[in-house]
Amino acid sequence: MRSIEVWGIGTPRCMRVHWMLEEFNLAFKIHPIRSRTGEANTEEYRQLNPREKIPTLVHGSFVLTESAAIVTYIGDSFSVPDTFFIPKTAEEIAIVAEWNYMIMTELDATSLYIIRRHESLKHLYCPAPEAVESAKEYFSKQIDAMTSRVNIKGPYLCGDRCSSADIMMVTTLDWALKCGIGLAAQWESYMERITSRSAYKKAFDINYPDGMKV
Repeated sequence: MRSIEVWGIGTPRCMRVHWMLEEFNLAFKIHPIRSRTGEANTEEYRQLNPREKIPTLVHGSFVLTESAAIVTYIGDSFSVPDTFFIPKTAEEIAIVAEWNYMIMTELDATSLYIIRRHESLKHLYCPAPEAVESAKEYFSKQIDAMTSRVNIKGPYLCGDRCSSADIMMVTTLDWALKCGIGLAAQWESYMERITSRSAYKKAFDINYPDGMKV
């Protein structure tokens, strides 16, 4: 079996990769580099990821960046545990993709990363309190619009088993809570269920050895 290496810890996007690997019971080597420390700006790392971002997955000679792509790749490349759901039909694939694309575009990049840039990283990108407040309001609007779809198919977003959509969603909601964004009761109970999974707990300890900081 080709070796698996993960570069990056300490961010919600890295957490997704560690969690997916734990769900699949895969052994992997961790390179615990962190964002904004200079550790991702070395020539060694730049050879893997020229954009100097984390996480990066190295599977043998194959290198992949972007957390959503990595999570999907793991699901498509390894034996699937009975407790995990990988979509097979066109409709199933589309439903999981719909969740994941919404999470990445509307919640992660459009909302939470704006908050990160102009709040916790304001010393680098300049403070912008109005942009931060607007991003929080937008996040709340988008997640509230999806509240009616929680618990419709089962305890997980896509049914009775955990899927990549749950990994993407929970890591994003973790991030939102850390930013001070409140969640509806349905989302809070959903979070309690999913974060009780042993794979989540193992990945959390790996990814946030000093506690979650955003």
